[in-house]
Amino acid sequence: MNMETRNLFANLPLATGAEAFEPLLDHDGMMLERIVSTGQATPPGEWLRQDRHEWVVLLSGRAALRFDGQAGERVLEPGDYVLIPSQSRHRVEWTDSSQPTIWLALHYR
Repeated sequence: MNMETRNLFANLPLATGAEAFEPLLDHDGMMLERIVSTGQATPPGEWLRQDRHEWVVLLSGRAALRFDGQAGERVLEPGDYVLIPSQSRHRVEWTDSSQPTIWLALHYR
């Protein structure tokens, strides 16, 4: 077991055109990851659908999520969190391009 102290805001990846996914913990069917977005969004017309539930909290930046069948987007500010149930169709409408948007996501069954 790694008992190293680390910081969620340190060593942020450079804006490369792709989101950066960094697993922090993967144990007993749960996976915790840091996601760093720099202006990315789900491509137009595409929807995301996952096999596991995802609880996500926005730590910095801003972003908007859209859920299939719901009117409008949900704008997330730092500290906002949402549970995305497994198999629910959703998309990232936009993420802040002026600063890193840092998410903490917990995936579980």
